[in-house]
Parts: sequence; C-alpha cells; structure tokens
Amino acid sequence: MTSFWSWYITLLTSATLIALTWLIFATRRGQRQESTEETVGHAFDGIEEYDNPLPKWWFMLFVATLIFAVGYLIMYPGMGKWRGMFPGYTEVAEGKPFANGEPGWTGVHQWEKEMDKADHEYGPIFAKYAAMPIEEVAKDPQALKMGGRMFASYCSVCHGSDAKGSYGFPNLTDNDWRWGGDTATIKTTIMGGRHGIMPAWGEVIGDQGVSDVAAFLRVTLHGRDLPKDTKADPEAGKAIFAANCVACHGPEGKGTPAMGAPNLTHPNAFIYGSSYAQLQQTIRYGRQGTMPAQENILGNDKVHLLAAYVFSLSQKPAAEAEAK
Repeated sequence: MTSFWSWYITLLTSATLIALTWLIFATRRGQRQESTEETVGHAFDGIEEYDNPLPKWWFMLFVATLIFAVGYLIMYPGMGKWRGMFPGYTEVAEGKPFANGEPGWTGVHQWEKEMDKADHEYGPIFAKYAAMPIEEVAKDPQALKMGGRMFASYCSVCHGSDAKGSYGFPNLTDNDWRWGGDTATIKTTIMGGRHGIMPAWGEVIGDQGVSDVAAFLRVTLHGRDLPKDTKADPEAGKAIFAANCVACHGPEGKGTPAMGAPNLTHPNAFIYGSSYAQLQQTIRYGRQGTMPAQENILGNDKVHLLAAYVFSLSQKPAAEAEAK
C-alpha cells in the first residue's frame, strides 16, 4: 500500500469516527430530557410518534460502539499501514517469520499460526504413515479414520460422502478406474490432478454415425436393447468405432489407462450416463472433466494418507466377494 492510500484511509476513518461522535452528542443535546405526551406533529399511516428523548441505554450502546471501534483500530490493522498492537503476531513461531515478512494480525497470519500449530502436533503422525507403503496404511484403522475425515473435507463435494460419485464424477468404490487403480497411480492422480478430454465427433461422423456408434456401444458392448423405432445400425457403428475410437479406447473398447480413456464395456463406469440418449450426447459433443491437484493444498504426507483411504474403498467389494 502506498503512503497516499495509507493516509487517505487513516484520515477518512478518523474523520468518520469524529463526525459520528459529534453527531451522537449533538443530537443528544438537542433532545428534551423529560417524557411527554406531545407528538412530533405528523402521523405514519395513522400512527403518531411521541416526541420523547432517545432512551439512555440506547444512547450508551452508540457510545460503546464508538469506543469498541477505536480499541479495535488500535489492536488490529485498519488504519492504513498500521499493523496493530495485538500481541503474539510478530512471527509465526519462534524464529519463523510470516510469509509476507511483516508483523501484525491479519487473517492470513492467523491461518499461518494455526497451520504451524497443527503441523507441530499432527505432522509426526502424518510423517509416520508417509513412511509406510500405501497398502499397509490402507489396513490401519486409525489411518483410515484420518483419511476419511480428509476425504469428507476435500473430496466429498464431487465424489459424494459415500465416494460413489455423481453425474460427471466417478465412483471410487468400484474397480473402474480411468487412469489406473493401483496405489501409485491413485497417489499421482491426487497429487497432480487429471484432465480428461473426450473430443466431439458429431461433425466428423455425422448424426447417423453418432446414432450407429451409440447403438454399437449399447447393443454389442453392453448387451442392451435399443429404444423402439430407433434407426441405427450397430454393425455400421462398429466399423466407425474401429476407424475413429480404438486409438484411445482400444479395439475391444476396454480403455487405455495411460490416456484416461474409460473401459466402454462397463456401463456403470459411464459417469455421464449409459442410456442411448446419453451415449449420443457424449459422442456428439464430447466431454471434459478436471480432477484438481491437491499437492499444494495438502502436501505429500497428507495425500499419501488420503490415497490409502481411497485405495481401501475399492478393495471392499473384492473382500466382500471373497467372503461370500
């Protein structure tokens, strides 16, 4: 902040407080001191108002507010470059300055102190789990509880509190993974994020081609019937698929994890729906999805724990199947 704006804010704030103080006491002096039956001389929708003074307790609330404002501006920033006199905000911790190198209370400085406190208290716990293989962490009850809380805070808004996803967001409790479901790949996905692109094919293969490819997926790969009176040829769609889609999804439609191309033989893996109409929409206009990177938000140790929790979710169906 430049000196001009610092002085501008300081003078404007000070002048406002002085003006409000004068206004409160000036209007107080102009009021009568005793109660009366007289009215102010006009009515509001038939309701008349007595010409009585402002209650003393109400006046004292205004005065208390002004005193609080002055005290606040002394203790906290608010007057230009003034950093405030709030104690304990010269540095994050002993010998560790704030990120911007300046003392005084701010919301960011408060956050830095809270994070530093949390790192000292919980950092060793995260470090302990970060030194373990993710497969072992995924079997630790305490680690899974911690991972579950992080998932609820950072991941559930997209993937749902039960991790079963929603429209446009994948189910993390099954074994259908676009980029791979091994522990290393899951951690890489969380750390660096992903950006999946399904190009639009409507202008390339035409409306009939879109219908035929959707029919091929629906009938040949999924084993489902087409809606009545549908004019589409699954065999023609197979030929179009072989010419345009195998580069990403493979000749059998089972996907390519290295490219994030999903397995098209599993209808439940279609995060945008697998109905005939939804398939056409996806093929015609394409899709784009982004998984945001969490490395700068959570750091390696917390992501390691979160990856273990996510990995454990997809292991439950297999464990239940073996038990049966």
